[in-house]
Amino acid sequence: MPATFSTDPSGQRYRDLNRNGVLDPYEDPRRDVEERVDDLLGRLTLPEKIGLMFHTVIEAGPDGTVLEGAGAISKSGTAQVVTGKLLNHFNVHQLGDAAAAARWHNAVQEIAERTPHGIPVTISSDPRHSFAENAGASFAAGSFSQWPEMLGLAALRDESLVRRFADIARQEYTAVGIRAALHPTLDLATEPRWARQAQTFGQDPDVVTRLGVAYLAGMQGERLGPGSVACTAKHFPGGGTVKGGEDSHFPYGSAQVYPSGSQESHLQPFPAAIDAGVSAVMPYYSKPIGLTLRGIEADEVGFGYNRAIVTDLLRGVLGFDGVVLSDWELINDNHVGDQVLPARAWGVEHLDPPGRMEALLNAGCDQFGGEECVDLLADLVASGRIPESRVDESARRLLRVKFRLGLFDDPYVDEAAAPGIVGRDDFLREGRRAQSASVTVLTGRDLLPLAPDQRVYAEGISREAAARLGTVVDTPEEASIAIVRLAAPFEPRDDLFLESWFHQGSLDFPPGLRVRLARIARHCPVVIDVFLDRPAVLTPLLDVASVLVVDYGTSGSALVDALLGEVESVGRLPFDLPRSMASVRRHPEDQVGFDDPLFPAGFSA
Repeated sequence: MPATFSTDPSGQRYRDLNRNGVLDPYEDPRRDVEERVDDLLGRLTLPEKIGLMFHTVIEAGPDGTVLEGAGAISKSGTAQVVTGKLLNHFNVHQLGDAAAAARWHNAVQEIAERTPHGIPVTISSDPRHSFAENAGASFAAGSFSQWPEMLGLAALRDESLVRRFADIARQEYTAVGIRAALHPTLDLATEPRWARQAQTFGQDPDVVTRLGVAYLAGMQGERLGPGSVACTAKHFPGGGTVKGGEDSHFPYGSAQVYPSGSQESHLQPFPAAIDAGVSAVMPYYSKPIGLTLRGIEADEVGFGYNRAIVTDLLRGVLGFDGVVLSDWELINDNHVGDQVLPARAWGVEHLDPPGRMEALLNAGCDQFGGEECVDLLADLVASGRIPESRVDESARRLLRVKFRLGLFDDPYVDEAAAPGIVGRDDFLREGRRAQSASVTVLTGRDLLPLAPDQRVYAEGISREAAARLGTVVDTPEEASIAIVRLAAPFEPRDDLFLESWFHQGSLDFPPGLRVRLARIARHCPVVIDVFLDRPAVLTPLLDVASVLVVDYGTSGSALVDALLGEVESVGRLPFDLPRSMASVRRHPEDQVGFDDPLFPAGFSA
């Protein structure tokens, strides 16, 4: 047990965070949160307050050790940012198994005890319970229970299941010390080319709103407390309408457009999330073109820089008084190896880094995602460009969350207990069942369930999983049925850092695919399954597939469970599937639904 745990003369156990031998008000768990915040804020130096306002990436070392020195993603070593720059909010990417993750978390908290007032660390994470591996958005499950992408939960449209999933994720997160979630993603998936759809709840604003609120209930509970994971709703005020379907991580996707005038639909989930007590809100990178919301005209600058959106709309009209966390790296360019990712300063590219930071603060942001340039903020205060009272305003919001989560009273996790919670057998079973249930049948429902005595030709699925359908053979000529798994197509790109992780561009399969599948279909019926991390143009597959299904993150074994009828596949499309790329190009980016889709949202055969 760390030495900072003490007992005062009355018998009250507490953490002597400033090591002065006295139970100070901010250390007293019996006191009201606001009283504790007031006391601590009055004790902090300017560098300590500034440290609260940065939320950067650190990496775990091998087998739960602390990584010192810059890593593949992190800019600095752990002790350097914790005790040197006095940062205490960190996003973690790759983690080891549960025991290693818990060990690493506790080691980071011990380093934080060496800071002047012992402010505990808050560890945050992007989604990490499904299949898509995208270092800029989400991670595959690893040791955690594996579920479909959020699109799969949207396909099930079951609020109780979403709440149950979020509660399981909460238990697994807290077991290893993750106490902040950089999710849920409440964007509407109206633009089918957009690369960030996998973690959305689909295109329907009513479905997204209901499932988003259920998600918050499972993660945060009725109110933020010691067992909660504090959530960040993103990307305010709806990030799915980027021009041409590009992503605003990158310069070519900087503009967000509203050609059909559907901006209120994209905003709809956020007021409900605020009413549900969401801890933080993240504006997107994009700069809106011609946007007016609730009578407020947005500036044509990135949403994080947009005072009309953050202060006037989010704070003023919607009454949000939680943390506004900027998306990652709005201030400085990010150089990784021989690649660069320009600062997402869309609309304010002419400003230097101090000017960008000043603009973010003036817009109403509390915390800078992906940055650790504390000297810039110290200089802005010293020069009088930013008053210290503005720093206090954000520091107060950030401290409230730490106190409500109980981190000041005990941030440590039980390293021995973590492996028994993360990836628990019943969690794994529930996740696998959700994978199977979310499978959506588009054609050939009358041919399901499949008989388990086939001669099976298989592509894209393991022989072990395919063998549950019968005898696996090596050629279509020998088969009585073929199972082919595909993934939604995309255009590979790898010029800018992170770009290779994003599935962008055309939704068309290569023309040779249909020809090859037709050859297989001449010998036996073909069951085609397509993983949709975003929509695909499935028109060429209709006449070669005897059964066409789609999934949103499903293991081979879970897919076979659905095909055999061991779990009923009840998923419904969470978004429209377009007939062609020509119809995609004609479709307004913000419009909810196509005029003439191949299959509409909500469809199941």
